[in-house]
Amino acid sequence: MEFFTFDAEYLEKLQLGDPSAEKHFVAYFSELIHLKLRSRLASREAVEDVRQETFTRVFLMLRKSDGLRDANRLGSFVNSVCNHVLQEHYRAQKKVGSSLEEEPETVYVDRNPSPLNLLESKDRARLVQQALAELPGRDRDLLRAILMEDRDKDAVCAEMGVSREYLRVLLHRAKQSFRSTYDRPPVPEEPVPRRETF
Repeated sequence: MEFFTFDAEYLEKLQLGDPSAEKHFVAYFSELIHLKLRSRLASREAVEDVRQETFTRVFLMLRKSDGLRDANRLGSFVNSVCNHVLQEHYRAQKKVGSSLEEEPETVYVDRNPSPLNLLESKDRARLVQQALAELPGRDRDLLRAILMEDRDKDAVCAEMGVSREYLRVLLHRAKQSFRSTYDRPPVPEEPVPRRETF
């Protein structure tokens, strides 16, 4: 996906309700929100409900006089609003699930940093790509197939020649490898010696 740098002019257009800015904003963040939600919600309808509610609240909050002031924080702002909506959705489903004798449609899959958290800035995206590149090929391919491409797990199992149970083990190990690589502090660059000029 193409990364976009938000500036004060763009934020002002959003706050004023500029249709073209809103259209771009929704298109840009929809992809990231889908990445975040599809591993956490069991149905497309639930994903779409949370996505729409997130944008509704974001636009309402942006238009308040004390709304967001820093365009660089748009990514984390959208992520934060989405988290709140998601938590409300979980609570609502839990109430429904306890009053009816059936499972709620949402399931907790992973409480670790979401793709939206990891991709909210160009710098983080670069670090994610670097961390993925350092992983063994199988781990990298598995993470891309399951988490980024949302491929059918049975198809991935058939490709890799493993059972669903073992796939879960491999996925857990791949996530652990990614986390340890991603969380490793960057190696500081050697300073370039300055040449004196006379």
